[in-house]
Amino acid sequence: MNIIFLLILFVISMFIGYKLISDVPSLLHTPLMSGMNALSGVTVLGSLVATAAAVNTGYKILGFIAIVLATINIVGGFMVTHKMLKMFKKDK
Repeated sequence: MNIIFLLILFVISMFIGYKLISDVPSLLHTPLMSGMNALSGVTVLGSLVATAAAVNTGYKILGFIAIVLATINIVGGFMVTHKMLKMFKKDK
């Protein structure tokens, strides 16, 4: 019962997130990405805490996967943000 509730919550969150992001004007994408990088840092901390508190080995593996994916999200987000901000710098 609990896993079904969590899956339904996940699917609803995906649809709401997609709708919110698709309505953002292109001018605001860079500042939005910087904010999302900060939120992804919170995701890493949350997954670290959840993995540390996990008792079952399967949950620890899922927690490790969550840590890896959130870290990839942060690194990729900072790389894209840096690349976008480099476009606005003048060449010397």
